[in-house]
Amino acid sequence: MKISLFAHMERNDPNQSYVELYAQFLELCEMADRGGFSGIWVGEHHGMDFTIAPNPFAQLCDLANRTSNLRLGTATIVAPFWHPIKLAGEIAMVDIITGGRLEVSISRGAYEFEYERLSPGLDAWTAGEMLREIVPAIKEIWKGDYAHDGKHWKFPAVTSVPAPMQDPHPPLWIAARNPDSHDFAVASQCNVQVTPLWQNDGEVADLMDKFNTAVTNNPNVPRPKIMVLRHTFVGANEADLSRAAEKLSEYYCVFGAWFKNSRPVHNGRIDPLSAEERAQIEMFSPDNMRANNIVGSPDRVIERLKHYESLGYDEYAFWIDTGMSHDTKKKSLQLFIDEVLPEFS
Repeated sequence: MKISLFAHMERNDPNQSYVELYAQFLELCEMADRGGFSGIWVGEHHGMDFTIAPNPFAQLCDLANRTSNLRLGTATIVAPFWHPIKLAGEIAMVDIITGGRLEVSISRGAYEFEYERLSPGLDAWTAGEMLREIVPAIKEIWKGDYAHDGKHWKFPAVTSVPAPMQDPHPPLWIAARNPDSHDFAVASQCNVQVTPLWQNDGEVADLMDKFNTAVTNNPNVPRPKIMVLRHTFVGANEADLSRAAEKLSEYYCVFGAWFKNSRPVHNGRIDPLSAEERAQIEMFSPDNMRANNIVGSPDRVIERLKHYESLGYDEYAFWIDTGMSHDTKKKSLQLFIDEVLPEFS
């Protein structure tokens, strides 16, 4: 099972400069490159200090010049925020700039907050339709002289300029959760990216079952890859692990507030939740966050990841966004590199 790193810039302190924050992001990525990770994944989000990634392609182009060994991926491009012609061309250009190291994961998006601002009136169902329309369209644009007459986009014949470096194009991934999205990904010969978020390993197994069912339902298509993305923290002692559980609890309470889109936002920051409000959200309790996410000693983390490998996952993405300090993230990442990663080399 390959091990990759997933990272946003997350601004927990409103006084921290974005320049410093980006330097910290780069330091984590460079550690992953030196340490033997297989790849780095960067998301796409807009107007949110919680997850800063307005254009993952820009970050990946920079990382291409700072790293030597890693695959460089988008996790994810939000399909309804892109035109098929623009997306096909940018993917091809970035594939060239990265020397053919690009991977592209695409999703329908997650936050109503972003839908309201980038595409007013958009809902999750329509965003899913747009995902299913854009994936086959960009493949045809890369082939050349393709005209499109779909529900959401219409355009005369066009060819991607430039063409991608990888033949026939960079590997495509689809963020999937329900059976229909798994089936679409497999039928489209795309790899699958899943995340159980705050849920336990029963959800990890269920997501694999959905993937396997989709593979069975498409017997004439080669089995694609599947990656699981999880918050991860490796601690050296009990105090480290207890603190990580607390910070992950805070993180997911903020995530839930963003997802509900019902709390005021000022200058890219959601109004803070009080300790009393957080305590009422049992599913995000520190105990649940420690049990469900990959939080533990090196031996415990190895045990959990070996279980994922036995389920059939081809890649595990270490999600490092946790609301913790940069130094704490570095210590956890280095401990993972030193004591966990050799088990998957």
